[in-house]
Amino acid sequence: MTPFTTQPLPADPTVTAPDGSDVRVLCALAGGSMAHFSLAPGRVTQAVVHRTVEEIWYVISGEGEMWRRQGDKEDTVALRAGLSLTIPVGTHFQFRAMGDQALCAVAITMPPWPGMDEAVPVEGTWTPTA
Repeated sequence: MTPFTTQPLPADPTVTAPDGSDVRVLCALAGGSMAHFSLAPGRVTQAVVHRTVEEIWYVISGEGEMWRRQGDKEDTVALRAGLSLTIPVGTHFQFRAMGDQALCAVAITMPPWPGMDEAVPVEGTWTPTA
């Protein structure tokens, strides 16, 4: 039987993601894991592609943009509180924080995040600063 887990949002980042964003690791189960991502105002992440996981994001505060590419399909979407989006496995993606506050999102990773070598740097659409 899997035990219950209850966890508050950590006050400080748990780790820096391979893309340069601050990560606060949250709960996990066998099928997926959850994390809070934040990116300081004006910062741009390193574009990456995940080897084996896919993610669902929910933006909780701030503003920014997310660039995604799968083969010859490419888009850039405005990020704002209340927006949800997917990052299917194999998608190249990059995001940036715009405005005067940090861009913050909660994401579910399926299967659970396996480790830092999961994300592979790729060429993105913006110059990274994070």
